[in-house]
Amino acid sequence: MATIKKILCAVDFSDHSPVVADYAATLAKTMGGEIICLYVAPSLDQYVGFHVPPSSIENFVGEIVTGADTTMETFINENFDGVPVSGKVVTGYAAEEIITIADSEKVDMIIMGTHGRTGIDRILFGSVAEKIVKSAKCPVLTVRPE
Repeated sequence: MATIKKILCAVDFSDHSPVVADYAATLAKTMGGEIICLYVAPSLDQYVGFHVPPSSIENFVGEIVTGADTTMETFINENFDGVPVSGKVVTGYAAEEIITIADSEKVDMIIMGTHGRTGIDRILFGSVAEKIVKSAKCPVLTVRPE
C-alpha cells in the first residue's frame, strides 16, 4: 500500500485555495502525514529592462512576500486544524518552484488547484498544473474549481 506521509499543498490564496487545503488536510489526517503549504510569489525579474529601476522591483517583490507570509499564517490557522503543517513562501515561477520544493523536501504527493482555463486563456497563460503533472516525480492530485 502506498504511504503518503509528506504532502506539498500548493496554493495561490484564491477563493478556491481552501478547497485544495481541505483535500490535503483530509489526506494527511487519514494517512497520519504532514503538510508543507506552499505559496509562490511571482518573480518580476522579466520587468527589469522596462525602464523600472531594479530596486523598485525588489521592493515590490519584498512587499508581496511580506504580505504573503502574513496571509500564509492566517490561511494555515483557518484551514489546517489538527494537522502538522508548515508554511513556505518563495519567489519565482510557480511550476519550477513547486517541483524544486517537492524534490528537495522529498514529498510523497503534491496537491494543487487548477484554474480550469481553456482555449485562448490556456494558450496565453499556460497551465502550471499541467507542467507539474508532467514533471513531478511523485503523484499529483489536481482539484478543479467548483
